[in-house]
Parts: sequence; structure tokens; C-alpha cells
Amino acid sequence: MGWSHPDISLDDLLVLIKGFVDILILASGYQSSGLSASWDVENIKKAVRWGIFFEDVLRHLHDSVDYEDSIKELDAALLHLTSSPNFPQGLAHMSSATLSKARDLILEHLVQTHPLEAAHITSLLTAIVELDIDNLTDTDNDGPNMYMDRLMLHLESHNLISVRQDMFKKSFASLPATGLKISDNVCNAGSPRKCYIESEECNFTDHSYFLIQELLKRQASISRVSSAERGLDTFLKIVTRDNIVRSENKALEEPLSNDISLKSAEMLSEFSLWDQWRSRCLSYLLDKRTITMLSGANLIFSASKVQWIRVFEPLKVSLDVNYDNLLEIMEISLLGFISSRWNSLIECFISQTYNFLPISKQYSDLQYLLQGNSLCAHSKKEAMNSKERDILEYVAPLLSSQPHKLWLLPPVLAAAAIPSWSILFRIYLNEIEKQFSGACSQIRYCGCNQKGKEHRVCEVAERIRCLYVVHIQSSHLLSDDFSA
Repeated sequence: MGWSHPDISLDDLLVLIKGFVDILILASGYQSSGLSASWDVENIKKAVRWGIFFEDVLRHLHDSVDYEDSIKELDAALLHLTSSPNFPQGLAHMSSATLSKARDLILEHLVQTHPLEAAHITSLLTAIVELDIDNLTDTDNDGPNMYMDRLMLHLESHNLISVRQDMFKKSFASLPATGLKISDNVCNAGSPRKCYIESEECNFTDHSYFLIQELLKRQASISRVSSAERGLDTFLKIVTRDNIVRSENKALEEPLSNDISLKSAEMLSEFSLWDQWRSRCLSYLLDKRTITMLSGANLIFSASKVQWIRVFEPLKVSLDVNYDNLLEIMEISLLGFISSRWNSLIECFISQTYNFLPISKQYSDLQYLLQGNSLCAHSKKEAMNSKERDILEYVAPLLSSQPHKLWLLPPVLAAAAIPSWSILFRIYLNEIEKQFSGACSQIRYCGCNQKGKEHRVCEVAERIRCLYVVHIQSSHLLSDDFSA
């Protein structure tokens, strides 16, 4: 039988749904250009009314068994729409069931994904309260006052937000009398979910109640994130302090005889350098900025390749001479590539034991590894999952054309995220070779050769240590189908 809604065709409804998707994207706080999107009271009310419109359409379909085929046809059309690689992946679950709660979806986006600033919260509360007041009948003479009293009590009971009692009442004073009537027209507040004021009890089964619950969820999420950040800071301090204590204890345990004392002092110096290097690696891995970018990378690369490339491409050229967008794209890409092994990477550096091999020996072993892995590059690449393969194919040309950017990436990230069989690994080692041997290079990151010194406390030594640990010393801890 197909679609049979009496008031709107399926094609027209799908056009409106696409517009609703655009509204949801804006409700997340950003425009398609990447610029921030701000919401005032009137636009919030319009967005919620759009949600109510879809709820009314779906409620009409669900009210009769005669429209079962219409619902099936709508779901089939939505499945086709959401299957497009250009459709926002965060809304890929959209169905008739989702649209049956469209106003909740709008409010969820406005609270859970939009940056919560004081002005935004104020606009949200004002808009939602005004919508609820619009749904009170003109016979409820004391309805608005009772509603406001209950609302303020509810807000204060949760310590959710500090507001004055008369915060919204000024806006209500200017509402026309007709604004207190329930309207069936989609241009007005829409059909109420339930009676908002029941005798002397307010059940808050309205927009305000839902908004408060969403704000509480957001507050709980922020609290958990803050706890996690404090935990990371504490953990990093413990690891760093343990390194210092271990170095000091080792110094105290050494005997003060002539030859042994000199040798011990040299070993302690090397151990201290190694400890500082490991602390720097862990500092990057556990840093708040890194974790935030890792989370963002996971979100970006959960979308299709077409979509995340569309995000990156306009950002390649930076208008700000002091900010390198391309470098950040590279860092995000490498974080996305290594994300599945992030915990293993942290465990690797926490459990790392002191390595007595000189930097020259570590570098020699890396060159040997490069020669051996060049024979199995194709099979290792085929063993990667599609996400990792797509990321590597995207970032490889960027870094190959600008190899100096490798020196601007954190050493531990470059080491962990560049497979030892890839062309990038060869390019990276070639860059290190120029600095290691003192060969001609446009930019010098190390002056050890000019000073006749061994590579110990320099950028080159730092990067060689990271590569050696990841690809040779601890390759069993970071094992996967495409590692060394």
C-alpha cells in the first residue's frame, strides 16, 4: 500500500527531515564551515517546534494500524538517506522511532554536544520555560506562578544552577494573553506531553523536566571527565616522582671507591638521562591535550573516509601564520592510527627498563630492521584494518612531501604510529641519518657532530630511543599485524 499520510507526501517529509538534520548539526554548536553556532531564545523555540512537528506526524501514523505500511516505507527511505557517505555519522541511527522523540533529540544536542556557557544555559532555560508556559490553558490563572515556583524548587534541589527567582518572570510579563493557550498549530508550542500542572503537584513531565535531566547528565559527564583528568595528573606525578626517587636511591647505594665511583657516576648520569626521556614520553601520552586530541581523533575517524577528508582538506591552508593546521592534521591522523594500541603504548613506557645500549648501537639495529621489513611491506599493509589503511594512505603523502614536519611531531608519537615496514619509516630514518651523521640538511636539529660529541642529550638521541623501544625492545608488547 505504501505511504498514505493525508497531509504530507513522503518526498516532502524527507525534504523537511533533511532540514531537521541541518538543525541538529547547528544544535551541536557548530556550522558546517566549522565556525561556532550560537542559539538565542527564539531560535531554540523554533527548533523545538520543529521537533514537535515530526512527533505529531509520527503520532498520527502510530495511532492507526492503517499506517503500518507508511511507517515501513518511511524507515526504508530513512535507511537509504542515512546510508549515504555524506550523511552525518552521529545521526546514522535516525529512524521513525527517533523522529517520534524529535524534540528530545533537539534538546539533547543543545545540552550534550553544544558548549555549555552561561549565556547558552540562560537561553535554553528561558526558551523552554516560555514553551511550557505557552502550553498552560487560559483557565489555569495561577498556573504560571505555580509552575515557576515548582521549577525553581526543582533547580535548587539539584544545585544545578544559581539563578534569581525572578530570572524568567520578566519575560512572562510581556507575553500576550493568547500565549497561554494550548495550540495545535505547529507554529506554536505544539501538543503537550502530559498535563503540566496537576492540582497542587507538578510532575515536571514537560520540556523543563527533560531539560533539567539532560543538564544533570551533562554535569555528571563533566564531573567524570574532571575526575579522570585529576587521576591522570596524579598518575603522571607518581610516575615522575618514582623515577626521581629511583635515581636518587641508586646514587646513594653506590660505593665511593675510586674506579667504581667514577664508573657509577657515569652510569648514574646515563640512567638519569634515560629516566628524563621516559618521563617526557609519558608526559605526552598522559597529557590532557593529548587525551583530548585522541578522543577527537577517534570521533573523526569513526566517520567514513569521504567525510573526514572533507573535514581536513579546508584546514590544510592556515590563515594564521603562527598556527600550523597541517601539522595538527598530521598529529590527529597519527593519533587515530595508533588509538587501538594506546593503552599498550602507555604500559610499554611504564614498564620500560633501563637500556644500556649506546645510541649508535640502537641506531644500527634500526637500520638492520629497516632492511628486513622492506621485503614484507605489502603483506603487512594488507593485514591492516580499513580505518588504519585509510589513515596511513592519507598521511603518507603529506609527510613524504614535507619530511621536515616529522621533526615537529612528538618523538614518541612518530615512533609508535609509523609502521617499520612503511615508506614513512624509511623517510623518517633518512631524516635522522642526516642529523646523526652530520650530512647536509636544510635544518639542523642537533649540533653534536659540529662539537665532536656523541649523541646523548639531543633531539636525535631522543627519537632514536623512541624508535628502538617501540620497534625492537618492546615490539612484543605492541604486537599487531602491521608492526615490526
